[in-house]
Amino acid sequence: MPFILTLILTCQLSTTPLQAHPINTGPQSDSGIVQIEDLNDLLEPIRVAAGLPALAALVLEKGEIRAIGAVGYRKYGEDVKVTVDDHFHLGSDTKAMTATLAAVLVEEGLIGWDSTISEVLPDLIGAIDEAYLDVSLRQLFMHRGGCPNQTVPPGTNMSQLHNLPGDTMVKQRLRYVTLFLTGKPQAEPGRRYIYSNGGYVTAGAMLERVTGRSWEELIQERLFTPLGITSAGFGAMGSPNAIDQPWQHLLRNETPYPVEPGPYSDNPLAIGPAGTVHMSLSDWSRFVAAHLSGRAGEHDLLKQETWELLHERPEEGRYAMGWMVVERPWAEGEALSHAGSNTANYALVWASVKRQFAVLVTTNIGHDLVAGVCDQLTGALIEKYTPGG
Repeated sequence: MPFILTLILTCQLSTTPLQAHPINTGPQSDSGIVQIEDLNDLLEPIRVAAGLPALAALVLEKGEIRAIGAVGYRKYGEDVKVTVDDHFHLGSDTKAMTATLAAVLVEEGLIGWDSTISEVLPDLIGAIDEAYLDVSLRQLFMHRGGCPNQTVPPGTNMSQLHNLPGDTMVKQRLRYVTLFLTGKPQAEPGRRYIYSNGGYVTAGAMLERVTGRSWEELIQERLFTPLGITSAGFGAMGSPNAIDQPWQHLLRNETPYPVEPGPYSDNPLAIGPAGTVHMSLSDWSRFVAAHLSGRAGEHDLLKQETWELLHERPEEGRYAMGWMVVERPWAEGEALSHAGSNTANYALVWASVKRQFAVLVTTNIGHDLVAGVCDQLTGALIEKYTPGG
């Protein structure tokens, strides 16, 4: 069953100011601390109307969860409800995590933003198209390495990618990169933006080479653990023959079709740096909060100038390093956004740097209409929880 990482960039969200709406401070405890609001009553009718198995959302403000909810079912046709602690697949939202991991290693002096493929992976010289040899880590993260907008290398299929040669993930990933970069670039490297999953896998292989560790080990140790993220995993959520986490769903005959968890029920793990992470909503919000507070100089994972670099757009275009960066009235300036799907899940984030505010939305199905539903829900939450939203 093929899965392909897709990115649906929802940058049309709130292109005009929404109507003003006062902040809903929610119920307060005796100490005056704002309590976390329950979004379930808002989410459930949206889920039912859209025919989604499950729908979850979180509102983040100044590093704290302002509101959260999760409604629906882990598996369509079974009466096992999702919870706010369940894990959801983030798809291409993983890319910002891989770029952030790279930033940690750059600050440690293990690699540089201008380090090239040939410098870090010299054994690929003669095995890949020579046009890629001088492509830098920075270009790969900004989708400007000339890499094709495809996931499956020429002459291969998804089944082969699930069974790449090599007794470690590092070896399998390097084999993927070799296959992917054998063909000619889709454009001259450095000349234009081309969204490429394979480019991010190549960057991940470069990080593996300079550390001697797999991307999976690196991102757990150098990013997730320091951020307090404990629920992260890779590939499909949950265990085979169980309904212990949300199942993924495809759409067949206009009905959600559950996909049992297993080694072949997500994209091949070799393309992990481009989008195989799953985790709980609250843990995902820890990552988003780090980016927002880091821009304010209030997060010590990275230097403030490094956080800024991760969000720095090229002279032409809107894609920084793992983030779309645009201006929005509700954000009072710069907004960060990304969406991702493996066609069986969908995850969307919008965040305001100035307001230290974000909305995260996920669902365990990924058909074509899901992006619009999640975009509309995000807009409604922005309107509800931002002044003048």
